[in-house]
Amino acid sequence: MASVIAKMADELISPILQEMNLELFDIEYVKEGKNRFLRVFIDSPSGVDLDTCAEVSEKLSEALDVKDPIKEAYFLEVSSPGAERPLKRYEDFEKAVGKDVHLTTYEPIEGNKVFEGKLTEVNKDYVILAIKDKTRVAHVTLPFDKIASSRLAIIF
Repeated sequence: MASVIAKMADELISPILQEMNLELFDIEYVKEGKNRFLRVFIDSPSGVDLDTCAEVSEKLSEALDVKDPIKEAYFLEVSSPGAERPLKRYEDFEKAVGKDVHLTTYEPIEGNKVFEGKLTEVNKDYVILAIKDKTRVAHVTLPFDKIASSRLAIIF
Protein backbone atom coordinates (compact mmCIF):
# COMPACT_ATOMS: atom_id res chain seq x y z
CA MET A 1 0.00 0.00 0.00
CA ALA A 2 2.83 2.41 0.84
CA SER A 3 4.31 2.06 -2.64
CA VAL A 4 0.89 2.67 -4.24
CA ILE A 5 0.48 5.91 -2.26
CA ALA A 6 4.05 6.98 -3.07
CA LYS A 7 3.34 6.36 -6.77
CA MET A 8 0.14 8.44 -6.63
CA ALA A 9 2.00 11.23 -4.83
CA ASP A 10 4.73 11.04 -7.48
CA GLU A 11 2.13 11.57 -10.21
CA LEU A 12 0.73 14.60 -8.37
CA ILE A 13 4.06 16.23 -7.56
CA SER A 14 5.83 15.73 -10.90
CA PRO A 15 4.08 18.63 -12.70
CA ILE A 16 4.58 20.89 -9.66
CA LEU A 17 8.32 20.20 -9.58
CA GLN A 18 8.66 20.51 -13.34
CA GLU A 19 6.99 23.94 -13.22
CA MET A 20 9.40 25.04 -10.47
CA ASN A 21 12.53 23.54 -12.13
CA LEU A 22 13.04 21.11 -9.25
CA GLU A 23 13.65 17.38 -9.18
CA LEU A 24 12.16 14.64 -7.06
CA PHE A 25 14.80 12.90 -4.99
CA ASP A 26 12.57 10.43 -3.14
CA ILE A 27 9.09 9.82 -1.75
CA GLU A 28 8.21 7.62 1.19
CA TYR A 29 4.96 6.85 2.95
CA VAL A 30 5.67 5.39 6.37
CA LYS A 31 4.03 4.65 9.69
CA GLU A 32 5.95 5.73 12.78
CA GLY A 33 4.22 4.89 16.03
CA LYS A 34 0.58 5.85 15.61
CA ASN A 35 1.27 8.44 12.89
CA ARG A 36 1.65 8.16 9.14
CA PHE A 37 3.96 10.42 7.14
CA LEU A 38 4.15 11.24 3.46
CA ARG A 39 7.72 12.49 3.02
CA VAL A 40 8.78 14.13 -0.19
CA PHE A 41 12.44 14.97 -0.77
CA ILE A 42 13.15 17.56 -3.46
CA ASP A 43 16.35 18.92 -4.93
CA SER A 44 17.89 21.17 -7.57
CA PRO A 45 21.45 21.72 -8.76
CA SER A 46 21.63 24.91 -6.67
CA GLY A 47 20.04 23.30 -3.61
CA VAL A 48 16.68 23.84 -1.95
CA ASP A 49 15.80 26.35 0.76
CA LEU A 50 13.01 26.41 3.33
CA ASP A 51 10.82 28.79 1.29
CA THR A 52 10.97 26.43 -1.69
CA CYS A 53 10.01 23.45 0.49
CA ALA A 54 7.08 25.43 1.93
CA GLU A 55 5.87 26.42 -1.55
CA VAL A 56 6.05 22.83 -2.82
CA SER A 57 4.31 21.61 0.34
CA GLU A 58 1.45 24.08 -0.16
CA LYS A 59 0.98 23.19 -3.83
CA LEU A 60 1.19 19.44 -3.18
CA SER A 61 -1.19 19.70 -0.24
CA GLU A 62 -3.76 21.39 -2.51
CA ALA A 63 -3.34 18.68 -5.17
CA LEU A 64 -3.65 15.94 -2.53
CA ASP A 65 -6.82 17.55 -1.15
CA VAL A 66 -8.40 17.55 -4.63
CA LYS A 67 -7.42 13.96 -5.53
CA ASP A 68 -7.69 12.65 -1.95
CA PRO A 69 -5.68 9.44 -2.56
CA ILE A 70 -4.89 8.87 1.14
CA LYS A 71 -7.91 8.00 3.26
CA GLU A 72 -6.26 7.89 6.70
CA ALA A 73 -4.80 10.88 8.56
CA TYR A 74 -1.17 11.66 7.75
CA PHE A 75 1.47 14.38 7.98
CA LEU A 76 3.00 15.82 4.80
CA GLU A 77 6.69 16.69 5.01
CA VAL A 78 8.61 18.30 2.14
CA SER A 79 12.36 18.73 2.54
CA SER A 80 15.76 18.55 0.92
CA PRO A 81 17.61 15.23 1.16
CA GLY A 82 20.35 17.15 3.03
CA ALA A 83 24.10 17.51 2.76
CA GLU A 84 24.69 13.85 3.63
CA ARG A 85 21.97 12.56 1.32
CA PRO A 86 21.75 8.87 0.55
CA LEU A 87 22.93 7.56 -2.80
CA LYS A 88 20.20 5.19 -3.92
CA ARG A 89 20.23 5.04 -7.71
CA TYR A 90 23.03 4.70 -10.21
CA GLU A 91 22.35 8.32 -11.28
CA ASP A 92 22.97 9.47 -7.69
CA PHE A 93 26.43 7.89 -7.83
CA GLU A 94 27.14 9.54 -11.19
CA LYS A 95 26.26 12.96 -9.75
CA ALA A 96 28.49 12.26 -6.75
CA VAL A 97 31.71 11.69 -8.74
CA GLY A 98 34.34 14.04 -7.31
CA LYS A 99 32.54 14.32 -3.97
CA ASP A 100 33.21 12.75 -0.57
CA VAL A 101 31.10 9.67 0.20
CA HIS A 102 30.55 7.21 3.05
CA LEU A 103 29.91 3.60 2.00
CA THR A 104 29.33 0.42 3.95
CA THR A 105 29.54 -3.08 2.50
CA TYR A 106 27.73 -6.31 3.31
CA GLU A 107 31.03 -8.10 3.88
CA PRO A 108 34.61 -6.97 4.44
CA ILE A 109 36.59 -5.81 1.40
CA GLU A 110 40.32 -5.51 2.00
CA GLY A 111 39.53 -6.02 5.70
CA ASN A 112 37.01 -3.18 5.99
CA LYS A 113 33.24 -2.75 5.83
CA VAL A 114 33.22 1.07 6.14
CA PHE A 115 34.80 3.35 3.54
CA GLU A 116 35.06 7.15 3.36
CA GLY A 117 36.74 8.99 0.55
CA LYS A 118 36.37 10.79 -2.74
CA LEU A 119 34.29 8.99 -5.35
CA THR A 120 36.52 9.01 -8.42
CA GLU A 121 34.82 6.61 -10.82
CA VAL A 122 31.47 4.90 -11.33
CA ASN A 123 30.33 2.29 -13.81
CA LYS A 124 27.54 -0.28 -13.82
CA ASP A 125 29.64 -2.87 -11.93
CA TYR A 126 31.70 -0.94 -9.38
CA VAL A 127 32.77 2.35 -7.83
CA ILE A 128 36.30 3.53 -7.11
CA LEU A 129 37.10 5.61 -4.02
CA ALA A 130 40.27 7.58 -3.32
CA ILE A 131 40.85 7.12 0.41
CA LYS A 132 43.40 9.18 2.33
CA ASP A 133 45.55 7.20 4.71
CA LYS A 134 47.80 9.67 6.53
CA THR A 135 50.10 10.97 3.76
CA ARG A 136 49.11 8.66 0.92
CA VAL A 137 46.00 8.08 -1.17
CA ALA A 138 44.81 4.54 -1.85
CA HIS A 139 42.24 3.63 -4.47
CA VAL A 140 39.65 1.04 -3.48
CA THR A 141 37.29 -0.68 -5.91
CA LEU A 142 33.91 -1.67 -4.47
CA PRO A 143 31.47 -3.83 -6.47
CA PHE A 144 27.95 -2.35 -6.55
CA ASP A 145 26.41 -5.62 -5.38
CA LYS A 146 28.53 -5.49 -2.20
CA ILE A 147 27.44 -1.94 -1.18
CA ALA A 148 24.97 -2.07 1.71
CA SER A 149 24.50 1.68 2.21
CA SER A 150 25.88 4.85 0.70
CA ARG A 151 25.60 8.58 1.22
CA LEU A 152 27.42 11.81 0.60
CA ALA A 153 29.80 12.65 3.44
CA ILE A 154 31.21 15.74 5.01
CA ILE A 155 34.84 14.91 5.77
CA PHE A 156 36.95 17.33 7.79
